[in-house]
Amino acid sequence: MLKRNKEIFGQENQFSRAAAPNQDQDPKGYLANLMNGYSKLLIDDPMRPFSEENLQEIANNVDYGVLEALNGTWVSYNANYNTNIGRPSLGSGIHTTIMPSPGTNPSTIPGKFSFDTEEYIEKLTFEIVPGGVRNRGGATELFCGAVKYDQTIKSVNKVEGNPDLQYAGIHEENGMYLWLSDVYNYAATKETIEKDRGIHAFSTEDFEKYGYKGEYRNEPLVEVKDENGNSSYILLSQLKEGQKYYEIIPAQEIKPMDGITGPYFIPDYSISRSGVIPHGSTITVLGDITPESVDKKTYYLRKGTPKFPTGIATWDPPHLAISPTMGGAGGAINLDEPAPAWVHETLNDENDPGSNKIYTQRILADELYPYCVRPDMRLRDTLSGQTVANYVLIQMSSKMPTGAQGGILNVPFVNRFVPTVEIEFNLWIETVIEDGKEIFQLQYEQIIFFEFDFGNDGGTTSWPHIQVNTLRKIEDIPADQRKVIEEQFFNAPSAMSMTTPASITERVVNPPSGCPYHKS
Repeated sequence: MLKRNKEIFGQENQFSRAAAPNQDQDPKGYLANLMNGYSKLLIDDPMRPFSEENLQEIANNVDYGVLEALNGTWVSYNANYNTNIGRPSLGSGIHTTIMPSPGTNPSTIPGKFSFDTEEYIEKLTFEIVPGGVRNRGGATELFCGAVKYDQTIKSVNKVEGNPDLQYAGIHEENGMYLWLSDVYNYAATKETIEKDRGIHAFSTEDFEKYGYKGEYRNEPLVEVKDENGNSSYILLSQLKEGQKYYEIIPAQEIKPMDGITGPYFIPDYSISRSGVIPHGSTITVLGDITPESVDKKTYYLRKGTPKFPTGIATWDPPHLAISPTMGGAGGAINLDEPAPAWVHETLNDENDPGSNKIYTQRILADELYPYCVRPDMRLRDTLSGQTVANYVLIQMSSKMPTGAQGGILNVPFVNRFVPTVEIEFNLWIETVIEDGKEIFQLQYEQIIFFEFDFGNDGGTTSWPHIQVNTLRKIEDIPADQRKVIEEQFFNAPSAMSMTTPASITERVVNPPSGCPYHKS
């Protein structure tokens, strides 16, 4: 979990809720100011005490961390100007999806799958929830800064014989991001004890069993024996140093200042995301800003452009639509070069012993190659024509190697036939300099792992479903792209349609209000 320096918190929180300044107004830059003063929270760092009289002040000044930068509406940014992209793109986003082939089931006919990859456009809206979210844990009080999000995605396809692009809704999602803002210690007070716990002034049971005659026992009783072996019970505070005791009777009441000694809760993450996906899955992913180390110093704001691999290093299984459990297509491939010749050959037992190549041939042979194999190469190529001043990298997962864990809950159908077991999510928040001013840009890579059917040896196969996209605020995209975004997301229904093109759906669904960009 990250903390913000106290002397910066007040002024920074006020600054970060304002509109992002341009380069002339603040030479340091919006993202740099927003990330100023953060460091890792450790167990021996000072902890602030909580009192009810400060509750409103805490809620009014809750920190949202880097999530402040997300507030607003982001839409697809299609970088067709970039000469590093070999073919014009229909949409800025790309997804790869692998599903069970018709006729298969989880127990028989292993290894058959259906592969789909498309380009898409997107609208992603974030809205800050005013006031802190208070999580009460007794001696521990956790306050979160909450940010709602709503995501709509439409595929972009060409249809033979039709000059117009076809748009169809393929994904809807909503949920909440939380920034773990502050952890406080809330020790018991006389008032909280009397109000919440209640007090029995005298315990008949204590008197009858242990001979305790006092009132409101808020510390343990211990059994002691005299030199003749006779037992009696005294309060723990009455026990002499080195005196032997034989039995402990725990206290059922608390006393003022209980809880101040801990234990203290230090989360090993700063950000959580909870989302609802209409296929029947609910997700919780946890993570943090990933720092970089320069000259033995840690920086949460990274300078320059995000780094992506080139050449043979592009064949990195965690980012591929072909997982190692699928055979790996027979070995590493340089995705910056044309696909190997065998991808377009007719394969048989002689040139493909073991059926490893034909198993993944359709993925490598897709017209979206190499992005159909490694989608985040589209992010890399989009960046290669830009000047990025700095960025923040958020990395989140539903399955962490150690520490706190997220998770996925699926409806029975999904759990039975296409279990969704893990999500890895990377989000880059970038400052791009164009025409002497700051443009803020989001890039993300989301990898969801399905498990279905079994390999020929009975093992489980992991199937990656990957989404990547580049987004900007609607006022920061070119006019031609803005026109498409307005038509598809603001002047037309955003409803999902698995079988009907958006052009037909528009006639049967009442359109929502117009684009907020054009409203006064």
